[in-house]
Order: sequence, then structure tokens, then C-alpha cells
Amino acid sequence: MKPDLPAELESASRAVISAGDQVFRQGDACHNYYIALKGCIKVFARSARGKEIVLYRVEPGDICVLTTSCMLSGTPYPADGVAEADTVAVVLPKRDFDRLMRESEEFRSFVLTSFGSRLSSLITLVEQVALESVEARLANLLLTKTSDQENVVRATHEAIASEIGSAREVVSRQLKNFASAGLVDLTRGSIVVLDRYGLDALRVK
Repeated sequence: MKPDLPAELESASRAVISAGDQVFRQGDACHNYYIALKGCIKVFARSARGKEIVLYRVEPGDICVLTTSCMLSGTPYPADGVAEADTVAVVLPKRDFDRLMRESEEFRSFVLTSFGSRLSSLITLVEQVALESVEARLANLLLTKTSDQENVVRATHEAIASEIGSAREVVSRQLKNFASAGLVDLTRGSIVVLDRYGLDALRVK
């Protein structure tokens, strides 16, 4: 479905980004404002020791909250962005972004409303990492990525660790605990959810 964009963006330049391409890097200056039309951009932070956590994904119609923050503040990117799939995005140079923020009420409302919504989601993630146990975060991820019809998560333990802000070894150990309790079945490269009710009880603790 085509995202509902402000009129000023209908004629803005588009960029085609191939899956796996770096969109921005930590420390880069922010020169362009991105809005995804198709595909997906994963935004993640990396510690000095190389530990990663996925902050959010920019999907069709979404803005990148870090790009917005960097545009408004003039600060460099604090995280990395990589295209997870072939992506098409609106690309608005900073000079045009600044002009539209001054001159267009529709554009300004679109940016600030979207920014507020995405920032709220980012704060929720920070709260979860800081306050919830790995057990609860892992149970929540498994339930979020599966359904009664499709009960398989196809991902490595390392990828799951980056999603919930933990270490691979900790995730592997917790998954083994889930398997011992009959909540999941572990196979190479995938996790089969066996007991959704059991996992749900863990994530609300």
C-alpha cells in the first residue's frame, strides 16, 4: 500500500537501496531525510565490544526517528542503518527539509507526529531492555514473530540476541530452558513454538 505522504514529497527524489547496503553509519553527518516507500531498513546500535541491539525498523510509510533527530539537532548518527530488503525511499536533502519545516504546516505536522510516535516505541524498547528479564523479552519476541498458523521463527541465536539486546550465549541458554520446559522445539536455524500460553505467562511477569 502506498504511504500517505505530504503533497510536497510527491515529487521528491527517490533512492533505490539494495538489500545489505549500508544506508548510514554511526558517526556520519546527516545530509538526507529518508521515508521508506518499499522494503525495510534495520537501525541498530553497536557497543565498543561489538554487541548489537536492533532499535527499530523503517518500513513503508515510516520515518527514521534518528534521522529526524539528527536533522533537527545537527548531530551525527548515533547508530547504523542497513537495508534488510530491496528498498525504495524518499530522499530529501537537509536544505529542503529545513525549508519545508519552516514553510509547510502539513510537512511539519507529518514529521513531528511521526517522530513522536516512533520515539515512544524507542523509549518502550529502552524500558524493556533495562527493566525486563531476558526470559520475558525472549518470550515476547517468539510470540510476536509467530502465530497459531505459523509457529516457526527462522533466525540464528545471534540474530535473536541482537533483537532483544542480549548476548548469544545467554539466548542459547534461555532457549534450552524453554525447550526443557516443553515451550519450544529447537532445530538447526529455527525455533518451533509449542506452547504459546506458557510463553505468554512468562512475558507478563
